[in-house]
Amino acid sequence: MRGRIVKALAGFYYVEVDGKLYQTRARGNFRKKGQTPYVGDWVEFSAEEQSEGYILVIHDRKNSLVRPPIVNIDQAVVIMSAKEPDFNANLLDRYLVLLEQKEIHPIIYLSKTDLLTEADDFAPYRQIYQEIGYDFVQSLEELIPLLTGKITVFMGQTGVGKSTLLNRLAPELALETGEISNSLGRGRHTTRAVSFYDVYGGKIADTPGFSSIDYEVTETDLLSDCFPEIAKASQSCKFRTCTHTHEPGCQVKTEVEEGLISRSRYDNYLQFLSEILQQRETYKKVSKKMK
Repeated sequence: MRGRIVKALAGFYYVEVDGKLYQTRARGNFRKKGQTPYVGDWVEFSAEEQSEGYILVIHDRKNSLVRPPIVNIDQAVVIMSAKEPDFNANLLDRYLVLLEQKEIHPIIYLSKTDLLTEADDFAPYRQIYQEIGYDFVQSLEELIPLLTGKITVFMGQTGVGKSTLLNRLAPELALETGEISNSLGRGRHTTRAVSFYDVYGGKIADTPGFSSIDYEVTETDLLSDCFPEIAKASQSCKFRTCTHTHEPGCQVKTEVEEGLISRSRYDNYLQFLSEILQQRETYKKVSKKMK
């Protein structure tokens, strides 16, 4: 049979087929191959009546996240608070680089809008990111239709209201998470379940610990690809290896000057580029010392 793993807990993998769940384990040969099934995997498995099934084949993945271990994700809701903590475009762009690198579609959700004053205006940010092709929403009513038919994860730094949003989307999620926490002793380094929940015609992932950023962009050309508007403009640069910093005939710098590419986005690109180059230099120095 073929199905998708929707929950993993204590060595058991729960595979869904046409709304029915099957409890399975992974065969030992996966360990020998260094393979581990994850929530989101499409698998072939055996299932006999009144007995435990076994995963036989793990199909290829289109993407994966490390924390939590979830694969084959369609989109991610990046929760950014308007206030407390203040909106941080640099942090947002770091999340977007991660998602672009993983080929996961981002949805930007602006939380705590009730704390805004008349002087606060997020329309320019909304315009910048929508013109790039990202969804930028400020309410549950805008978000809910985007969840239908999709596998969605949620991410955001501590204090932005991620738990509040998840509780509003799926009240039962908070209850089940609480039960798991109590029974397994959350915070004592015990196993926690990673699960998908059916919400508004799609599936969302319970990702309580997802506040850190793990992106693996270590090459300058890959970074450029993770900024869609820069990647598009770079096709008209004079040099194929243009870093969009000092080279003549750079279409990216031209579009920044013309206001076609956001100055804040370009500045963040330059900062991330500098960090990559610094890491590369540090690695070279360490390598020389070890020789």
